[in-house]
Amino acid sequence: MNTSQLIIAAIVLTILILVPLIVIVLVRWLVPLEDPIDDMSDFPEPELPTNNLKDFWSALAPHLIELRDRLVKAALAIAIGTSLGFYLVNSPKLLGVSLPDFMVKQLAPPGTVLQAVGVGEVFLGYMQIALIIGIILAMPIVIYQLVAFFSPGLLNNEKRMVYIAIPIITELFLAGVSFGWFFTVPAALQFLLQYGQTSNISTIPTSDSFFQTVATLLLWNGIIFQLPAIMYLLARLNIVSTAMLTSTRRYAIVVITIIAALITPTGDPYNLLLLAVPMYMLYELGIILTRFVPKPKISADAEPQA
Repeated sequence: MNTSQLIIAAIVLTILILVPLIVIVLVRWLVPLEDPIDDMSDFPEPELPTNNLKDFWSALAPHLIELRDRLVKAALAIAIGTSLGFYLVNSPKLLGVSLPDFMVKQLAPPGTVLQAVGVGEVFLGYMQIALIIGIILAMPIVIYQLVAFFSPGLLNNEKRMVYIAIPIITELFLAGVSFGWFFTVPAALQFLLQYGQTSNISTIPTSDSFFQTVATLLLWNGIIFQLPAIMYLLARLNIVSTAMLTSTRRYAIVVITIIAALITPTGDPYNLLLLAVPMYMLYELGIILTRFVPKPKISADAEPQA
């Protein structure tokens, strides 16, 4: 990694750290902790008109219509983002070269040249990249539409959890993709494209296989970085605890190594450790986060056990 890439990586990681903190502060400031009505025992739950299928449909139809409208808005946002992504993929104004050329130059070993075998293979590859860009650009709108649909039925403390969890999950995914871009993908391609090269054997990857490999590795890195959020959520649901996770470290190392071996497209220990070590560090980060899970309140009326 050269100096410019190191600076870019530092800026990206700094943004990924600061944005969730800002979101947490805003949520704590804008969303009150207590609900307007604490005791709901005096307010019986309204009964839905379920005497017949017509009444049931009449009660359900407005929610389905709202869900349809919000899904349409999310789809339109993805379509607009994909159109912008297709422009970015083909235009050299932003990066000096087209985005696929930039990906080959930044991720693949020097001198790598892709080939296209199938008719329309390059066009379909460019469209896949544009679609991924469109989904990334439209993700804030998609998340907003989903949250806006479910938020009326949530209590204030549940809204706090949702508003804080969504940006953190998004930031962890972007952090994983960034880690894959700067570390995992270049190392994997370096091994795959230069392994077994002789004067008679030369690897010339197709554009489809190259971009599919890159997208798969970036996706797995983004998913792997969700591990701390998953562990925190399981702790909030009282499924796991800090003591349980701490006592199972030795088993976690074995499971992480197996998962890294299955995900890694190469069989060499270097690329395996390149995934296994960050996964274990994320496991330790998840243990730290579980320590901040609020302890369950013990009712004052609860009778002590004999």
